[in-house]
Amino acid sequence: MMKPVAYFRSPFGSKFGIPRQAGVVADVRGCIVLDKEYRTADAVRGMEEFDYLWLIWGFSANKHGAKGVTVRPPRLGGNKQMGVFATRSPFRPNPIGLSSVRIDHIDYGCPDAPVIHVLGADIMDGTPIYDIKPYIPYTDAHPEARGGFTDTTEWQPLEVVVPEELRPNVPEQLLKILAQDPRPHYHNDPTRIYGMPFDGKDVRFRVDGKVLTIVEIISIN
Repeated sequence: MMKPVAYFRSPFGSKFGIPRQAGVVADVRGCIVLDKEYRTADAVRGMEEFDYLWLIWGFSANKHGAKGVTVRPPRLGGNKQMGVFATRSPFRPNPIGLSSVRIDHIDYGCPDAPVIHVLGADIMDGTPIYDIKPYIPYTDAHPEARGGFTDTTEWQPLEVVVPEELRPNVPEQLLKILAQDPRPHYHNDPTRIYGMPFDGKDVRFRVDGKVLTIVEIISIN
């Protein structure tokens, strides 16, 4: 039986709004806190010699698994079915995710040391990590590989409008996250106000066509 070796800490307080792939928002910060059993410098010895890691993790926020053998990828507008094993849908027979993240630094001086700080993760706060492996370019990188429907269907980011009075509270990485359109693919109501928890704040916005407008940002106590 698998058990977590670590847990992820992230500004994403829920699965709503998380980038749909690792690396899409490359400067999103997060960190890996090892379970007490593995919380020793020996467990990460040599990790500084790598730039990226593979994380194998659990979809802990998904209450429902795959319903059948096909899913509707958001990139295809949610109206075309593809085989579940030909997509990276979170609704899978086994709730396991795989992400490639960039190592920023390893903190050996904090209370939970060693803590691995990473960039570009598509992982919710509190997610269990089942394994950590180094990314090895000579075997893991295949720049000539075909990407299926992702090669032929371009993802169009939204234009993000920020009211003048809110601009000091909106970091650049949040703009990039919102531009990816956090809504479920079947939502298309320009009057609906959405709330997305991010970094201790509730970011509220609406979407009309290809324009997302931030309505307000509220601190979460």
